[in-house]
Amino acid sequence: MSRVNLAIIGGGLVGASLALALQAGAKARGWKILLIEPFAPGDSFQPSYDARSSALSFGTRQIYQHLGLWQTISPRAEPIRQIQVSDRGRFGATRLDALEEGVPALGYVVENAWLGQCLWQGLDSEVVSWRCPAEVKAMQAIEGGYRLLLDDDTSLECDLAVLADGGRSGLREQLGIHVRRTPYEQSALIANITPGEAHCGQAFERFTEQGPMALLPLPDNRCALVWTRQGMDARRLAEIDERSFLRELQDAFGYRLGALRQVGARHLYPLALIEAQEQVRPHLVVLGNAAHSLHPIAGQGFNLSLRDVQSLADALLAGPQHPGDLATLQAYHQRQRLDQALTIGFSDQVTRLFGSNQPLLAAGRNIGLLGLDLLPPAKSWFARQAMGLGTRPDPRGQA
Repeated sequence: MSRVNLAIIGGGLVGASLALALQAGAKARGWKILLIEPFAPGDSFQPSYDARSSALSFGTRQIYQHLGLWQTISPRAEPIRQIQVSDRGRFGATRLDALEEGVPALGYVVENAWLGQCLWQGLDSEVVSWRCPAEVKAMQAIEGGYRLLLDDDTSLECDLAVLADGGRSGLREQLGIHVRRTPYEQSALIANITPGEAHCGQAFERFTEQGPMALLPLPDNRCALVWTRQGMDARRLAEIDERSFLRELQDAFGYRLGALRQVGARHLYPLALIEAQEQVRPHLVVLGNAAHSLHPIAGQGFNLSLRDVQSLADALLAGPQHPGDLATLQAYHQRQRLDQALTIGFSDQVTRLFGSNQPLLAAGRNIGLLGLDLLPPAKSWFARQAMGLGTRPDPRGQA
């Protein structure tokens, strides 16, 4: 039976990022890393109008720069130079500007397929190997690690198993790791949009009585739409014809980017805040959406997971020769506890505050948006949260 030092279950953006963050130190230690992934990565990047994308914070750019990957990612990373936050039908609004914060961009929007391709090409095959397509059917704790049973009826052992297989992780449930699930009673409608005017790197957070929406800049003058609506209403919007959909979106968003011309494929995702009650056990780490799934409107989920990745990699490479030591894993989790609590709290409170149409809350957020515009320190704090730097060093001068 084969044995590796680390088995990363899930070779998506989070799992591949962990392998990348570990590989240089792993090579020096003689570690072998295995990525187990059910969907084989493509041989090349294929541009698509409907490509799903992720908002990368400025802090995420810093991490990928440290790992030597940002230069590869950047050609198709659309910078967010401004974020306009507004409340439909009310006068409260604020604008966050990269120049005011002393950074080249507040964040970047990158197609997931491109980011995945960059990550996979950056992996060192001498250290990181793949079992793909492959799926772990069962996990068994053994002395000094875990035994993994794969769907082809082969098995392997590892010193440390990293569970990065997504928010609906069946293995997490199989291991008896409970989750705290807080439904938002909403669905996110995701689609790409072509506006009539150039977006010029502007992102929009727009709050309406029916739910919040975000419109983020993409390459080729497209925009990524995240529109949060109640369940039945979201399904209706996903199914109506393109002209009717664009008319309703235009009415909710306005003409900040001119007439909206085209919408691509529409996808619906039921929304809930999901938090795993355990993130570490001896020889086991739960990572990414399997550890915490956030509402997408604030764009914090993947960025928080990447900070977890960097912190875990630092802890493992400073720890014992054989990864999986509980004290090392607990130290990692303790170090990330504040960042997770602040980010999850910020994302959840923004979602609830701006997703409510109760008159008192609506008046309060209206005043809050005015206050952000009038109080530079408060505005800068809000910008740092948006940039994923709430518990990180000041970014000025580090670009």
